[in-house]
Amino acid sequence: MEEAFNASDFIREIVRDDVKGGRVRQVVTRFPPEPNGYLHIGHAKSIFINFEIAREFGGKTNLRFDDTNPLKEDAEYVKAIQEDVQWLGYQWDGMFFASDYFEEMYQRAVLLIQKGLAYVDDQSADEIRETRGTLTEPGLNSPFRSRPVEENLVLFEQMRHGQFADGAKVLRAKMDMASPNLNLRDPVLYRISHALHHNTGDTWCIYPMYAFAHPLEDAIEGVSHSLCTLEFKDQRPLYDWVVRECEMPHVPRQYEFGRLNLTDTIMSKRSLKQLVDEGLVDGWDDPRMPTISGLRRRGFTPEAIRSFVRELGVTVAGGEVDYKLLEHHIRQDLSPKVPRAMAVLRPLKVIITNYPEGRVEMMDAEVNPEDESMGTKQIPFSREIYIEQEDFMEVPPPKYFRLFPGNEVRLRNAYFIRCEDVVKDEFGRVVEIHCTYDPETKSGSGFSGRKVKGTIHWVDGHTAIPAEFRLYEALLKGTEEELSPSVDLKSRLNPKSLEVLHGFVGKDLEKVAAYDKFQFVRQGYFQADPKDFRSDRKVFNQIVSLKSSYPMK
Repeated sequence: MEEAFNASDFIREIVRDDVKGGRVRQVVTRFPPEPNGYLHIGHAKSIFINFEIAREFGGKTNLRFDDTNPLKEDAEYVKAIQEDVQWLGYQWDGMFFASDYFEEMYQRAVLLIQKGLAYVDDQSADEIRETRGTLTEPGLNSPFRSRPVEENLVLFEQMRHGQFADGAKVLRAKMDMASPNLNLRDPVLYRISHALHHNTGDTWCIYPMYAFAHPLEDAIEGVSHSLCTLEFKDQRPLYDWVVRECEMPHVPRQYEFGRLNLTDTIMSKRSLKQLVDEGLVDGWDDPRMPTISGLRRRGFTPEAIRSFVRELGVTVAGGEVDYKLLEHHIRQDLSPKVPRAMAVLRPLKVIITNYPEGRVEMMDAEVNPEDESMGTKQIPFSREIYIEQEDFMEVPPPKYFRLFPGNEVRLRNAYFIRCEDVVKDEFGRVVEIHCTYDPETKSGSGFSGRKVKGTIHWVDGHTAIPAEFRLYEALLKGTEEELSPSVDLKSRLNPKSLEVLHGFVGKDLEKVAAYDKFQFVRQGYFQADPKDFRSDRKVFNQIVSLKSSYPMK
């Protein structure tokens, strides 16, 4: 794996000072996803920061599932998260679940009740919301706030034993209903949920809220630096209060960094799940999704994602990052290491009229000009070939150097050909062109005669293998605000997010397997789709395009 990023940032300075000053003996971080969906590119930043900082300071990182809401969680997500973290190149030192600590959390909640710092509230969720107050107006005390400690203890135990219906009661912290920080206005600590938990089954029917469970988990596991994104900053006073008032022996510290937002990309797991549930995408691993599994299926590499996150660095502020930067990193990663191949996505048949019928030549082609150690391969060439439709124009614009009647171009790794005739169908559409070739111009033969300005790629017609090519644009279009979870996602769907083409690849790709990656000459980087690719059905996902030297429309 690459070296840890070395640019100075505020979190690394804090960690360095803590280690140097003796506050921390061992750096312990954690990556704490909720198993209520698949990880996305935003989580990759958090994974990178937590694992890399711990590695840099000789510490350890835990993978912990904050599974405190059984209504939204599933073992499928637990498995997928583990796979994604490992695929990104990281291995956790310990794997834990919030549910591992449910008994201790319950006892810590009992302690708060005994100290007069928590009470059972009979108000409904709507009533609690309505009396919470606003940024300019204080909240109202619950009529149940003054319940005696003994009564709260009895009610809380009854809640645990399932004697009340969902929503009938909650346990709230007794803090300050006039606090300017809304998170401190008697936040809910426990709620009733008679739901089957993926890890504990029906053992529990009350579950801690994330804001209560999370600091306790950090304290129990000995986390030294609880690194999270900026939206948790206002919850830091509650985090510290829980650790202090629950009298935890170990005191973790929370620090916040700016989250990752990408242009034309939605980062809400709730919204991503909606896309999946409504069948608007082909599952969590749809190549248009910003999920780690979607990026993996599309053909992104863990090296490119780590390089991308490394360049972003660790900052206090967030901000939106152009998706093109992520594309830049995948191009940089793939260019020196993937083989080149020729594929025709929108085929046009070419007949080379003066080439002998039945003859097949094997042409030498470089596997990757950036890595000579990959050597060369041989590709067949015969009388019939396929070229791209855009490489021929019957009436070309100025400075068009590809095929048109009377013009000559070089076929990559083959001969010069000249367009002599055009065959059209009954609607006037070009369906075939006839060319002649110059046998003295074979590539690699030392020919040094006349020059041509255009070189085009091709696939041999007799051995061509039918293939499906999937081209992608952004799944959703809009600014971060326009893609907020409150927006109707269907209205923001990009109708051009997926274009499926049917063309050909050469015989040299006959034995391609799922996940194999290529740079298709002049087309872009592609990966054999791991979900739909079969020996009798070649399906390629476009990872990222190449920058065209000619602005074709």
